[in-house]
Amino acid sequence: MIDRPVCNYEGSEYSSEFWTQARTYEDAVERIALQAILPRHGKTILEIGAGFGRLTDLYTGYETVVLLDYAHTQLAQAVERLGTAGLGNKPHFVFVQANFYHLPFVAGRFDTVTMIRTLHHAVDAPAVLRNVAEMLVPSGAFVLEFANKHNVKAIARYLLRHQDWSPFDREPVEFADLNFDFHPQWMWDQLAGLGLHREAVRTVSHFRIGLLKRRLPTRLLVALDALVQPTGSLWQLSPSVFVRARARADATGTKASADAVAPAGAVAPAGAVAPVDAFFRCPACGEPLGSPPQAEFNCTCGRTWRKNGEIYDFRYPTD
Repeated sequence: MIDRPVCNYEGSEYSSEFWTQARTYEDAVERIALQAILPRHGKTILEIGAGFGRLTDLYTGYETVVLLDYAHTQLAQAVERLGTAGLGNKPHFVFVQANFYHLPFVAGRFDTVTMIRTLHHAVDAPAVLRNVAEMLVPSGAFVLEFANKHNVKAIARYLLRHQDWSPFDREPVEFADLNFDFHPQWMWDQLAGLGLHREAVRTVSHFRIGLLKRRLPTRLLVALDALVQPTGSLWQLSPSVFVRARARADATGTKASADAVAPAGAVAPAGAVAPVDAFFRCPACGEPLGSPPQAEFNCTCGRTWRKNGEIYDFRYPTD
């Protein structure tokens, strides 16, 4: 397992300090965008970087909702808010603590994967995207939000010489420690290279400007944003972009080498077919493990992974 720096919200008051106090507008417009492009029904959905479960009320059309985050305290808040039981006594929510560079699931396990406000913390975004592509079933959907470097404010600052980096350059830019912006064309190239076909694009948070948020009613800003979001299919000039991409139906997506997955094998193509009796895999060696509600998984590599309360811990093995 190759170590990369990871942005860790362990112990933070992310749910209250960031969202409750000053992000009503952003929360509302992101929900509108996600609701517009998220497949409404499916068997399993995985949210990477789920935090305290802010968006889970939009996943009600899925039988099993898997919430993954790096921080135990964020998932503990999600457990407290949501519980675990679903319809028909089936576990509706599954909480997993893990690193998005080492996803603990067998390939081809999920109908839908979402990643909202998460990829901008990835120092190696291509590795994270490869791992996501591997998780999808044939024709599975990936709903991604990414921070857009080619936005109006960044372009204006650059032209006025108030920032050094160019919003027109296609390479990602780290504008703060472990905070990256991405050019849309760079992102489209990454998705296409993984065999993921771009189906829908919405631009979001067009009015994320302090003066506007202070002077105008939030309801008005949200309504205006919802009105212009569909223009994302034509151009992307907002600070946030939502995209839905689809894995191939024939399970023959592009293979790519990646040190972020099990060293014992190649990366599975986007649109793989998972073994019927496997759900988790060892994030260290890639060996298939068992499925919920099993609480302990012993891998032949010598690692043991355990459930800690209601949270499956795949960050800290018991060797």
